[in-house]
Amino acid sequence: MAFKIATRGQVPPFMVMDVMGDAAALERAGRSIIHLEVGQPSTGIPRAALARIEKALQGDALGYTLAHGIPPLRERIAAHYQEMYGVTVSAESIFVTTGSSGGFVLAFLSAFEAGDRVALAAPGYPAYRHILKSFGVHPELIPVDASTRYQPTIDHLKKMSRLPDGLIIASPANPTGTVMLHDEFVALAEFCEKNGVRLISDEIYHGITYGQKVTTAAGLSENAIVVNSFSKYFSMTGWRVGWLVIPPDLRRSMECLAQNLFISPPTVSQHAALAVFDCRDELEANVARYARNREVLLAQLPALGFDKLAPADGAFYLYADVAKLTDDAQDFCKRMLNEAGIATTPGIDFDPFEGRHFVRFSFAGSTPDMEEACARLRKWR
Repeated sequence: MAFKIATRGQVPPFMVMDVMGDAAALERAGRSIIHLEVGQPSTGIPRAALARIEKALQGDALGYTLAHGIPPLRERIAAHYQEMYGVTVSAESIFVTTGSSGGFVLAFLSAFEAGDRVALAAPGYPAYRHILKSFGVHPELIPVDASTRYQPTIDHLKKMSRLPDGLIIASPANPTGTVMLHDEFVALAEFCEKNGVRLISDEIYHGITYGQKVTTAAGLSENAIVVNSFSKYFSMTGWRVGWLVIPPDLRRSMECLAQNLFISPPTVSQHAALAVFDCRDELEANVARYARNREVLLAQLPALGFDKLAPADGAFYLYADVAKLTDDAQDFCKRMLNEAGIATTPGIDFDPFEGRHFVRFSFAGSTPDMEEACARLRKWR
């Protein structure tokens, strides 16, 4: 007898994870691989934070916490908004999550019904649309390009057949690294608030910028949901801890969802997250290294044929138009991996429309790796 397989699980893979798998297989076979595919800091949690959590490991049973996180961490995150943005956020509006991924699950389940429509930019982070689809929510992709700095606009929304129930924005964005300019961000948030479009602001790359200032949706809209994470700027990917800033009307439903889905975020990770706020020097040194890596690639990639790049305002990505080099970025990336030993992510992971003409380079690794990658590309090209 054939058993049913639920359609909600039949979503496309997160392709960068498949690339990581292929790269790992080559490494096991003895190949040297330069990893420019994964958006993960090569540094770990700051050393000072590790020292501080030893006390928590010894004195805390590390049992369940409240579903929305330990109070000291929620209070510290709220204080972070005043320090970084001059925005007053209450600790009650902070919801600690199992990474930003868990945050998106809670945000989408609490804010949207099956059958709702949520707009998002293409190119964009693929898990947005895959998670939405698995919940029966329809992702409405907005094709964006360099003319709007790869960001959705009010005009994009007005041109839709009807306004969506929600809009996801990311600034800095993945895969492009572009930042939405402040005035445009404010206007878009006001438009969404006025027209009943629930705004979801992905701010996980805040802290990693190169001259551009970022804007938080916290304080701009009473009904917006802010998603953030300790993975990127705070260099804690494997600890799986993030947070949301949520409106009052979603607090109880989100708490009940979290209680049933996750019980609580990882306890040791919450103590670690509390400690990293006092490690700014080390964290800023990481950002300085990303800036150096960015400079290396911006200086060398154009001469290697990658001369059409999205404005890399933040995050640690360069999104390259490779249409003059290939009509199949997925095959192009496979050949680059197998022949040059450089792992990159094809744009089709981020954009089902034009992604076959794009490649994403991550510069989250070491500066010597960036130099070596360019040297290998020079020989390969």
